[in-house]
Amino acid sequence: MTTVTAPATPRDRVTRLAAGHIAALQRGYLDDQSHAVAALARLRRGAGREAGQLPDLWALIDTGPLHETPDGARPLSERELVRAEDALHVALTLYALHQQSRRSGMYQADRPERRRGLGAAVRRMMKPGEIDEPVHKRLVRAGTAPDLAVLAQRLRDIVVLLRREDIELDHALLAGQLYTWQWPGGADTVRREWGRSFHAWHDKPKDGAAASAGSDTTRTTDTDKDAS
Repeated sequence: MTTVTAPATPRDRVTRLAAGHIAALQRGYLDDQSHAVAALARLRRGAGREAGQLPDLWALIDTGPLHETPDGARPLSERELVRAEDALHVALTLYALHQQSRRSGMYQADRPERRRGLGAAVRRMMKPGEIDEPVHKRLVRAGTAPDLAVLAQRLRDIVVLLRREDIELDHALLAGQLYTWQWPGGADTVRREWGRSFHAWHDKPKDGAAASAGSDTTRTTDTDKDAS
């Protein structure tokens, strides 16, 4: 019996492309490769800013694969390409900010047994069994952002806190969510995903998790993770 695989959606393609870029940058940065260190330094300048404001970054974010047409898929429209490129810009620049001066990988793939979505990451900043209202309000404010530019700024503030606490995030998943966010009704979809992620987090408290973290590689190589 032949299994028919559905063609990748535009969101899938954004997520996979982001995963490939970020995983490669992370490996290079953790290996102290000069090109990766320099690339992250340049990308950090774009965190919280619109893609068109820094032409210097265009060469760092290869969007060429978005212009290709995988088997069974259709070419992306101009509107889809623009929104995909903007989502990639925000996700990669936020990753660069998150990874700054950290010697373990701040990008980790979200899995059922190890939640690394945005909601889960925010929840991990709180004490077990407690809701830290100021931290929670940052997630709520991100969820109510009126447009992608404001959302990028509010996510930047959250990422700064995550970096301070050494809490990982699935930036590739975030890229796909940022793509969805820009479409009519997309913000509602993404808010629901963040809410589920917040409530589904079930890792051990950070102190307990540290003991088990040794089994996780700090050099993520997940380049084929599907978006939810």
